[in-house]
Amino acid sequence: MSAFDRRYDALRLERPQPEVLLVVMNRPTARNAFNTAMATELLTVFQALAHEPDGVRAAVLTGEGDRAFCAGADLKERRGMNEAAWRAQHKIFEDMARAILDCPIPVIGAVNGAAFGGGCELALACDFAYAADDARFALTETSIGLIPGIGGTQLLPRRVGTARAKEILLSARPFSAEEAAAWGIVNRLCARETLVPETLATAARIAANAPLAVAQAMRAVDQGMESGLAQGLAVELDCYDKLVGTEDVAEGVAAFNEKRQPVFKGK
Repeated sequence: MSAFDRRYDALRLERPQPEVLLVVMNRPTARNAFNTAMATELLTVFQALAHEPDGVRAAVLTGEGDRAFCAGADLKERRGMNEAAWRAQHKIFEDMARAILDCPIPVIGAVNGAAFGGGCELALACDFAYAADDARFALTETSIGLIPGIGGTQLLPRRVGTARAKEILLSARPFSAEEAAAWGIVNRLCARETLVPETLATAARIAANAPLAVAQAMRAVDQGMESGLAQGLAVELDCYDKLVGTEDVAEGVAAFNEKRQPVFKGK
């Protein structure tokens, strides 16, 4: 059985079409906060997308209900937790976030409500995100004696710049969807009722493109942004060269000349 056909306790998975996976964080009574069980399940799903994708070419991550995308780590579960247990749990959270961040298949966030603390970090771990126009965001960790621990201090300044990131992190002040869009945290604002359909439509458009090309484009951007321009251009050419001679390129050129939709096989 595929990891995408299993039943989960804290997630709900759907395949709106064979190439698109919808991953729903499903703890609405806890504002979709991730506990150890949810984090373990997210880790399982995103590791499967990396190693056994079962035809999935794009994924959408969202939350159940209309209150929250994800309220971050479940602090009720952490109350009274000793240091050793806390650190062991956090390692699972780190692995979960890294699995999303490193997923070779595009992951789009659909932020349907509050994205606070680790929930905001999960949105940042996606390749890009859309948000409901009434969503709210915050990185609140400094208000309880912590700092973000699953990527927030590194991903946020890469989106919004150093000065803005410090303001958000140090003040722990919530901010609006409009601010998130203006600062580059999300790409598009949607009416709540159209958020998931619009996000799925973008995922479907990505899934219709050549999967090898999509993967190499992601690699070129991600690795290039970690280096200087000259090295980034070298990475781009390496990614380009890996695609020349593939069956998908031949199919894409043939389809263009024959005025038809290409059928890409990822070869």
